[in-house]
Parts: sequence; C-alpha cells; structure tokens
Amino acid sequence: MANVTKKDEKLENDLDQSNLDDKNEDLSEAGKDLAEAGKESDLKDKDSADVDDENLDKKDEELENELDQLKSDLIDKNEENLRLRAEFENFEKRNERHNQDIINFANEELIMNILDSYEDLERALNQSKNMDELKNGVALIYSKLKNVLEKEGLKEIKAKGVKFDPFKHEALMVEDKNDCEDGIIVEELMKGYTLKDKVIKYSKVKVCKKNKKE
Repeated sequence: MANVTKKDEKLENDLDQSNLDDKNEDLSEAGKDLAEAGKESDLKDKDSADVDDENLDKKDEELENELDQLKSDLIDKNEENLRLRAEFENFEKRNERHNQDIINFANEELIMNILDSYEDLERALNQSKNMDELKNGVALIYSKLKNVLEKEGLKEIKAKGVKFDPFKHEALMVEDKNDCEDGIIVEELMKGYTLKDKVIKYSKVKVCKKNKKE
C-alpha cells in the first residue's frame, strides 16, 4: 500500500512537472510572441518615423520653392515699379515741355495774322509820297488789323449813351448835365475791350451824375 502511495506521489510530481514545463513553454512562446510584436512595433515606428521625415523633407522643399517663387515675384515687381516710375517721369518731362511750348507759342497764330498789317504799315510809312497817301494807307491797315482782331474774339465795349456798368466801365469823371439821365455815360475817354466775353480792358468814361437838389 505504501508503494502505491509513493507511485501516486511520483505520478503527481511528474504531472506537476509536466504542467510546469507546459506552462514554461507557453510562457516562452508568449515571450517570443511579445518579442516579435515588439520588433514589429519597432519596425512600424521606424517606418512611421521615416515617413514623417520624408514628409518633413518634402514640406521643407515645398516651402523653399514657394520662398524662391516669392523672391522672384518680388524682384519682378520691383523691376516693374522702377520701369513704371521711369515712364511716369518721362511722361511728366514731355508734358512739361509740351505745356511750356503752348505758353511760349500761344500767340503764334495771332502774330502771324498781324504780320501782314505790320509790313503794310512799314510800306505805307516808307512809300507814301504825301500825307493823303499815308492817311489812306493807314486807314486800310487799321481796317485790316481790326478784322484780324475781331476774328480772334476781340470786341469794343459800348460806352457813350449807355448805362454805367462797373463791370465794364471805369468812371474817371462825372458831370451834371440837364439833357441826360443820372448814371448815363456822356463821353468815352478811352476805349475798352472784351476778348471772348471776358473784359480785358475797361472803358474809361465820363458819367452823368445829377446833383441832389436841397
């Protein structure tokens, strides 16, 4: 009976050892699996890190390309601004010269028109044999010159017999006359003129001014 018990104990011990070995083997397999999983995780992490580095390099390259493009665009804009500024300065110079030419030669056409009258007057003075010829020659020149000036828009301001207008007339003298109304111009002392409706010379006149009776 004792031998049976010992055998049973030995059998139990063998079973326990076998179970322990199985467990150890399971643990060993689990450890291997964990190690493999760790390796795979490390590989994935490494791959992920490589991908991140690659993405960063790609973004850096894109940013550098964008920066280069911006620099190029800035250079182009600066060159365009310089060109536009130079063109504007040239335009201003041309416009200034043009305006100065307009000022310098504004009366060119008028001068050309009165040159004939000027030369006629010179001939009349040099070629007239007597006073009558000179007078007739001057009268013709006066008529010709008057037509030229009227074509340019020059008009005489009416004075004698009209109501005094301070915007057209300048009163140099006053006179109390019975045969005229108060404020009427009785005498033109010097002619006045308008050029295209603008007064360029006031008529100098004598005006009738009635004295108030006490």
